[in-house]
Amino acid sequence: MGGVALQKDSEKKKVQVEIYGNSYVIKGDTNTGSILKVAEFVNEKMNYIGQRNPHLSSKQVAILTALNLADELLTLQNDYDKLVQILEEGKKIKKF
Repeated sequence: MGGVALQKDSEKKKVQVEIYGNSYVIKGDTNTGSILKVAEFVNEKMNYIGQRNPHLSSKQVAILTALNLADELLTLQNDYDKLVQILEEGKKIKKF
């Protein structure tokens, strides 16, 4: 398979986390610490939005959290792309 090792489902780590008052079992290939860190990050974001909008349902809080995180991700990706472009332009200038 082109050097890619496929991990069997039984080899994946299972981690129990709590997000916004609900317990979830997360299964993944990454280390337990990373899974816990991501879950805590999502939990903090959901609590922040939920506390400021107490009239929203859990589903609405989850959707707003997803939208906020997607916006943050896209903004960071855009900033990253701009920095890469600046660096590439700098390399071109040095060649002359």
